[in-house]
Amino acid sequence: MRLVFAGTPEPAVPSLARLVESPRHDVVAVLTRPDAASGRRGKPSPSPVARYALEHGIPLLRPSRPNSEEFVAELAALAPECCAVVAYGALLKEQLLAVPERGWINLHFSLLPAWRGAAPVQAAIAAGDTVTGATTFQIEPALDSGPVYGVVTETIQPTDTAGELLERLSISGAQLLATTLDGIADGSLTPVPQPADGVTIAPKITVEEARVRWDLPAHVVERRIRAVTPNPGAWSMIGDLRVKLGPVTVDEAADPLPPGAIQVGRKEVRVGTGSQPVVLGVVQAPGKKPMNAADWARGARLDGTRRAE
Repeated sequence: MRLVFAGTPEPAVPSLARLVESPRHDVVAVLTRPDAASGRRGKPSPSPVARYALEHGIPLLRPSRPNSEEFVAELAALAPECCAVVAYGALLKEQLLAVPERGWINLHFSLLPAWRGAAPVQAAIAAGDTVTGATTFQIEPALDSGPVYGVVTETIQPTDTAGELLERLSISGAQLLATTLDGIADGSLTPVPQPADGVTIAPKITVEEARVRWDLPAHVVERRIRAVTPNPGAWSMIGDLRVKLGPVTVDEAADPLPPGAIQVGRKEVRVGTGSQPVVLGVVQAPGKKPMNAADWARGARLDGTRRAE
């Protein structure tokens, strides 16, 4: 099929690469978000999907208003039979959705109708789900509600961060998307409506929401930190310092500590929660490199009066 691929972040790249390499499809253009500021200097840089397109000589579309009449006409001029979407990052309205004859097919990183929205992997980890997956479905105006073509499942490991789980799903999902488009092309696949029950929503996680709440039970704190690793990244205030925190472990054998209380040992740093303490892993102070929590605590000269808040 003649395809336009829409995507922006790194997890979308395996799907784009798979379709570019497929002898059954022709990726005539790539649609991605405009260059965004990155790094300390805030210099605009292309998205990971844009970089792949530029490196492989694929025409690149970066509209600031993808639903504008001008861009709808530009996409129509390319005459795509179908558009494939993986984490593009913008809502698509009816006029744009109507351009390709076979519609827009989205790869979403959850088992729909669970965790519709921008942060399905993070939501699944934070909720304590043990199984997740990826789903291909036909996009319609409502959020992630279209009929489903196919799914793959993935076990959530006890120590998975969102980044690790998303990396695995991006690979298995790329295969699912390619298989789905093959089936649409040869007419062997028919989408099935999503069930009305079991709908959950996973909105984008803000930086403020990634702040650790030490009053919650330890297992909730542990899951929430993994869910926002690496992005947007868990953090806490310790004194007047805002520090980033990597994954922690629950210390079932330790005596309870008040929520936010810090206990510094020779080799470990524990912080109290609403139940058992957790042992800090990696800590990153402002302007510093990530380091082992015990080494950081010695350098920061923590005493018993400091608290995590």
